[in-house]
Amino acid sequence: MAAGAIFGGLAVALGAFGAHGLEQLTTDARIRHGFETGAAYQLYHAFALLITALVYNHAPNQFIKWAGYFFIGGILLFSGSLYLLTFLKIYESPGVRIIGPITPLGGLLLIGGWLCLLLGATRRQN
Repeated sequence: MAAGAIFGGLAVALGAFGAHGLEQLTTDARIRHGFETGAAYQLYHAFALLITALVYNHAPNQFIKWAGYFFIGGILLFSGSLYLLTFLKIYESPGVRIIGPITPLGGLLLIGGWLCLLLGATRRQN
């Protein structure tokens, strides 16, 4: 629950920066869109973490616990890499090639989180 609250608050702050501060660093719509996508997915998955915590409190099992871990890892890798890519692109850093492949790995973790949440929520309780 705490991770969901932290990621949610950070998503709002980063989204505000993306909407108001980022335009001073770049006018490239593609770069700004990547940052905005990171903030949006972070916020969506902050809510997913809150839901996961509620489900775990009601019916704890390993799938639900792993869903939370996957969501946290996915936010860090997916959204975090998009934020980093934004600044690497603005400053034309060669690090884009290194960081770029991390984004889909984060996406896979987010998908894994949803699958674990599904498995945990539909698991028969004793």
